[in-house]
Amino acid sequence: MLAMKAILSVCLIFLFLVCGKEAAAGELSQQVPVLALCVVRVASPTGDGKLADPKGQRLANFPQWEKITSVRSPKGDLIYPDWMAGNWQLKSTLIDLAAPLAPDIVTPGFEGNRRQLNQPVSFPVRFIKQQLPVSGLKLIPRIDTKSPVVVADRAFNSLNLARTYLGDRVLSVKVDPKSPNRQITLLKGNLQLVSIVTARATETTPDNKFITTEVFQQLFKGGSNPYFNSVESTTAYRKLSTSNPVIEADQVTAVYLSPQDPDYFKAGSHPVALYRYRLEFFPSQVSATPKG
Repeated sequence: MLAMKAILSVCLIFLFLVCGKEAAAGELSQQVPVLALCVVRVASPTGDGKLADPKGQRLANFPQWEKITSVRSPKGDLIYPDWMAGNWQLKSTLIDLAAPLAPDIVTPGFEGNRRQLNQPVSFPVRFIKQQLPVSGLKLIPRIDTKSPVVVADRAFNSLNLARTYLGDRVLSVKVDPKSPNRQITLLKGNLQLVSIVTARATETTPDNKFITTEVFQQLFKGGSNPYFNSVESTTAYRKLSTSNPVIEADQVTAVYLSPQDPDYFKAGSHPVALYRYRLEFFPSQVSATPKG
C-alpha cells in the first residue's frame, strides 16, 4: 500500500495530471505529469478566467514558488488551440525536481522519484474537436452551433498515462458524466484516485505560447487512511516549425498539503514538492481507445 501511494501521489494527479501526474494518492501525482490534457471535458471558450499574473514568469521562477496560484473556478473544460488537435505520441521527461521544505517536510516517494530524472517515457494522447453543449436550465442541453473546439480526450490520455507507470494495476479511468471536472481512476485492490479540477486559467503570449494552469484536489481511497493533497500544474505549449516533434511544452507540477495532513500548518501555503517536465508531441496514427 505504501509503495502504491508513493507511485500514485505523483500522477493525479490526474492528472489531470498528469496529470500531473502524480496517483495512490501520494505519488502518482508526483511522479508523472498531471497534464491538463489528462483531466476532463466540456466548456465555453470564454468560460475560464484569464491568468491574473504571467504564468510564463511563474515557470521561469522555478523552483521559487511560494504559494498556490490565484485562478478562477473552472466552467467546463480547458479549450486548446486548433494546432493541438489530433493523435500524438507524447514523450515526457522529468528534468528537475525540488522539495522546498526539506528536510523538515518531504512527500512520500520524492526521493525515489529522483530515479526518474532524465528518463523519458512515452505514451499516446489525443486532442479532439467537439461541439459544446449550451448551458441552461433545460434537462436536455442544446448543442452550440458555433465551430467545434479542441479539448483533450481526458479518459484516453489519463488511462495511457497511468498505465505507463502502473501497468495492469490500473483498471480504468472514468469521467463523471454529471461533472466534467471530476475524474476517477480505478485500481486493483478496490483502490480509487479521485481528481477534481477546482481552478483553471489560460493565457496566450505575444510569441504564441499557450499557457495553462489547473489546480486539482486529489483523494486516494481504499486504504485504512484516505490520502488528500492539492496539485497545481502550469504548462506552456509551443508549436514548432519542425515535424518531429511538432509541439513542445514546459510543465511544472507543484504539490501542496491538504488541511488533513499533520504538517499542513508547518508547510503553510508553500509547495512541498515541485516537478519540472519537458513534453514533446510527435505525430501518431494511433486512435484506438485502450481497453479499460
